[in-house]
Amino acid sequence: MSSATAGSPGLSPRAVPPTVEAVLAFVNTRADGSGRREMFGDGAAFAAWLAERDEFGGETVVTDADAAVARELRDALVTLLLAHSGDEESLGEPLLRAERHLRRVGELYPLAAAVTADGVELTSPQAGVPRVFGTVLAAVTTFAQSGDWGRIKACRNPPCHFGFFDRTRNGAGLYCSTGCGSQVSMRKHRRRQRQGSGAPSEA
Repeated sequence: MSSATAGSPGLSPRAVPPTVEAVLAFVNTRADGSGRREMFGDGAAFAAWLAERDEFGGETVVTDADAAVARELRDALVTLLLAHSGDEESLGEPLLRAERHLRRVGELYPLAAAVTADGVELTSPQAGVPRVFGTVLAAVTTFAQSGDWGRIKACRNPPCHFGFFDRTRNGAGLYCSTGCGSQVSMRKHRRRQRQGSGAPSEA
Protein backbone atom coordinates (compact mmCIF):
# COMPACT_ATOMS: atom_id res chain seq x y z
CA MET A 1 0.00 0.00 0.00
CA SER A 2 1.23 3.47 -0.80
CA SER A 3 2.51 5.74 1.93
CA ALA A 4 1.12 8.84 0.20
CA THR A 5 -1.47 10.73 2.20
CA ALA A 6 -4.81 12.09 1.05
CA GLY A 7 -5.55 15.77 0.88
CA SER A 8 -1.94 16.84 1.39
CA PRO A 9 -0.45 19.99 -0.15
CA GLY A 10 2.49 17.99 -1.47
CA LEU A 11 5.15 15.61 -0.26
CA SER A 12 8.49 16.78 1.03
CA PRO A 13 11.66 14.98 -0.07
CA ARG A 14 12.08 13.38 3.37
CA ALA A 15 13.73 10.00 3.27
CA VAL A 16 12.23 7.28 5.45
CA PRO A 17 14.90 6.27 8.00
CA PRO A 18 15.68 2.56 8.55
CA THR A 19 14.26 2.82 12.08
CA VAL A 20 10.91 3.89 10.63
CA GLU A 21 10.99 1.08 8.10
CA ALA A 22 11.54 -1.43 10.93
CA VAL A 23 8.64 -0.06 12.97
CA LEU A 24 6.30 -0.01 9.97
CA ALA A 25 7.32 -3.53 8.92
CA PHE A 26 6.33 -4.76 12.38
CA VAL A 27 3.03 -2.88 12.76
CA ASN A 28 1.84 -3.55 9.21
CA THR A 29 1.28 -7.25 9.86
CA ARG A 30 -2.41 -7.05 10.77
CA ALA A 31 -5.25 -8.55 8.77
CA ASP A 32 -7.83 -6.10 7.50
CA GLY A 33 -10.78 -5.86 5.15
CA SER A 34 -8.64 -5.16 2.09
CA GLY A 35 -7.06 -8.61 1.84
CA ARG A 36 -3.97 -8.28 4.05
CA ARG A 37 -3.33 -11.46 6.03
CA GLU A 38 -2.54 -11.76 9.72
CA MET A 39 1.20 -12.42 9.95
CA PHE A 40 1.32 -13.14 13.67
CA GLY A 41 -1.62 -15.55 13.85
CA ASP A 42 0.46 -18.35 15.40
CA GLY A 43 4.05 -19.36 15.94
CA ALA A 44 4.49 -20.81 12.46
CA ALA A 45 3.21 -17.65 10.76
CA PHE A 46 5.37 -15.42 12.96
CA ALA A 47 8.43 -17.60 12.26
CA ALA A 48 7.79 -17.44 8.50
CA TRP A 49 7.56 -13.66 8.67
CA LEU A 50 10.83 -13.41 10.63
CA ALA A 51 12.65 -15.74 8.24
CA GLU A 52 12.26 -13.12 5.51
CA ARG A 53 13.55 -10.20 7.60
CA ASP A 54 17.21 -9.96 8.50
CA GLU A 55 16.66 -6.67 10.34
CA PHE A 56 14.86 -8.64 13.07
CA GLY A 57 17.44 -11.42 13.22
CA GLY A 58 16.10 -13.66 10.48
CA GLU A 59 15.00 -17.24 11.08
CA THR A 60 14.05 -17.86 14.72
CA VAL A 61 12.30 -20.59 16.69
CA VAL A 62 8.88 -19.20 17.64
CA THR A 63 5.98 -20.48 19.75
CA ASP A 64 2.29 -19.60 19.65
CA ALA A 65 2.82 -17.71 22.92
CA ASP A 66 5.54 -15.63 21.23
CA ALA A 67 3.10 -14.77 18.45
CA ALA A 68 0.55 -13.63 21.03
CA VAL A 69 3.14 -11.34 22.64
CA ALA A 70 3.98 -9.96 19.20
CA ARG A 71 0.31 -9.18 18.54
CA GLU A 72 0.01 -7.36 21.87
CA LEU A 73 3.13 -5.30 21.21
CA ARG A 74 2.01 -4.50 17.69
CA ASP A 75 -1.49 -3.49 18.76
CA ALA A 76 -0.11 -1.16 21.44
CA LEU A 77 2.12 0.50 18.86
CA VAL A 78 -0.78 0.85 16.41
CA THR A 79 -2.76 2.64 19.12
CA LEU A 80 0.09 5.13 19.53
CA LEU A 81 0.28 5.67 15.79
CA LEU A 82 -3.47 6.23 15.60
CA ALA A 83 -3.08 8.83 18.34
CA HIS A 84 -0.49 10.54 16.15
CA SER A 85 -3.22 10.71 13.49
CA GLY A 86 -5.67 12.25 15.95
CA ASP A 87 -7.97 9.22 15.95
CA GLU A 88 -10.44 10.00 18.74
CA GLU A 89 -11.26 6.37 19.53
CA SER A 90 -7.59 5.71 20.32
CA LEU A 91 -7.23 8.59 22.77
CA GLY A 92 -7.96 8.51 26.48
CA GLU A 93 -8.05 5.09 28.13
CA PRO A 94 -7.00 3.07 25.03
CA LEU A 95 -3.87 5.21 24.72
CA LEU A 96 -3.11 4.94 28.44
CA ARG A 97 -3.42 1.15 28.28
CA ALA A 98 -1.11 1.03 25.26
CA GLU A 99 1.47 3.21 26.98
CA ARG A 100 1.33 1.08 30.14
CA HIS A 101 1.81 -2.05 28.06
CA LEU A 102 4.80 -0.56 26.26
CA ARG A 103 6.39 0.36 29.59
CA ARG A 104 6.05 -3.26 30.72
CA VAL A 105 7.53 -4.50 27.44
CA GLY A 106 10.43 -2.10 27.87
CA GLU A 107 11.17 -3.62 31.28
CA LEU A 108 11.05 -7.17 29.90
CA TYR A 109 13.29 -6.46 26.89
CA PRO A 110 15.93 -3.92 27.98
CA LEU A 111 18.26 -2.35 25.44
CA ALA A 112 22.02 -1.88 25.35
CA ALA A 113 23.97 1.12 24.09
CA ALA A 114 26.65 0.33 21.51
CA VAL A 115 29.04 3.29 21.63
CA THR A 116 31.46 3.93 18.75
CA ALA A 117 33.47 6.87 17.45
CA ASP A 118 30.59 7.57 15.05
CA GLY A 119 27.91 7.71 17.72
CA VAL A 120 25.63 5.54 19.81
CA GLU A 121 23.25 2.83 18.65
CA LEU A 122 20.64 1.07 20.75
CA THR A 123 20.63 -2.70 20.31
CA SER A 124 19.05 -5.73 21.92
CA PRO A 125 21.56 -7.83 23.89
CA GLN A 126 19.18 -10.81 23.88
CA ALA A 127 18.77 -13.68 21.45
CA GLY A 128 15.84 -15.36 19.72
CA VAL A 129 12.37 -13.84 19.99
CA PRO A 130 13.37 -11.46 22.84
CA ARG A 131 15.89 -9.97 20.40
CA VAL A 132 13.06 -9.39 17.92
CA PHE A 133 11.02 -7.42 20.44
CA GLY A 134 14.12 -5.56 21.61
CA THR A 135 14.91 -4.60 18.01
CA VAL A 136 11.43 -3.15 17.62
CA LEU A 137 11.80 -1.17 20.84
CA ALA A 138 15.25 0.05 19.79
CA ALA A 139 13.87 1.33 16.49
CA VAL A 140 10.96 3.04 18.23
CA THR A 141 13.21 4.60 20.89
CA THR A 142 15.78 5.84 18.40
CA PHE A 143 13.24 7.51 16.15
CA ALA A 144 11.08 8.79 19.01
CA GLN A 145 14.00 10.95 20.09
CA SER A 146 13.84 12.79 16.77
CA GLY A 147 11.55 15.70 16.02
CA ASP A 148 9.67 13.56 13.52
CA TRP A 149 8.26 10.96 15.95
CA GLY A 150 4.72 12.24 15.39
CA ARG A 151 5.06 11.60 11.65
CA ILE A 152 4.81 7.82 12.11
CA LYS A 153 1.06 7.37 11.97
CA ALA A 154 -1.65 4.79 11.42
CA CYS A 155 -4.32 5.38 8.81
CA ARG A 156 -7.54 6.75 10.31
CA ASN A 157 -9.69 4.82 7.84
CA PRO A 158 -11.11 1.81 9.71
CA PRO A 159 -10.42 -1.04 9.42
CA CYS A 160 -7.23 -0.16 7.51
CA HIS A 161 -5.05 1.38 10.26
CA PHE A 162 -2.03 0.81 8.02
CA GLY A 163 1.12 2.40 9.42
CA PHE A 164 2.82 5.05 7.30
CA PHE A 165 5.40 7.82 7.50
CA ASP A 166 3.72 11.17 6.94
CA ARG A 167 5.92 13.02 4.45
CA THR A 168 3.58 15.98 3.98
CA ARG A 169 5.27 19.33 4.51
CA ASN A 170 2.99 20.32 7.38
CA GLY A 171 2.71 16.85 8.94
CA ALA A 172 -1.08 16.86 8.52
CA GLY A 173 -1.53 13.55 6.67
CA LEU A 174 -4.24 11.32 8.12
CA TYR A 175 -4.52 8.44 5.64
CA CYS A 176 -2.07 5.95 4.17
CA SER A 177 -3.37 6.53 0.63
CA THR A 178 -5.68 8.74 -1.38
CA GLY A 179 -8.00 5.73 -1.66
CA CYS A 180 -8.49 5.57 2.11
CA GLY A 181 -9.02 9.32 2.27
CA SER A 182 -11.67 9.07 -0.43
CA GLN A 183 -13.45 6.24 1.41
CA VAL A 184 -13.70 8.32 4.58
CA SER A 185 -14.94 11.35 2.66
CA MET A 186 -17.59 9.24 0.93
CA ARG A 187 -18.79 7.77 4.23
CA LYS A 188 -19.10 11.25 5.73
CA HIS A 189 -21.00 12.45 2.67
CA ARG A 190 -23.46 9.56 2.87
CA ARG A 191 -23.92 10.11 6.60
CA ARG A 192 -24.79 13.75 6.02
CA GLN A 193 -27.26 12.74 3.32
CA ARG A 194 -28.99 10.25 5.65
CA GLN A 195 -29.13 12.78 8.48
CA GLY A 196 -30.58 15.37 6.12
CA SER A 197 -33.28 12.95 4.99
CA GLY A 198 -34.10 11.83 8.53
CA ALA A 199 -33.00 8.24 7.87
CA PRO A 200 -31.31 6.37 10.74
CA SER A 201 -27.52 6.63 10.59
CA GLU A 202 -25.15 3.67 10.61
CA ALA A 203 -23.63 2.55 13.87
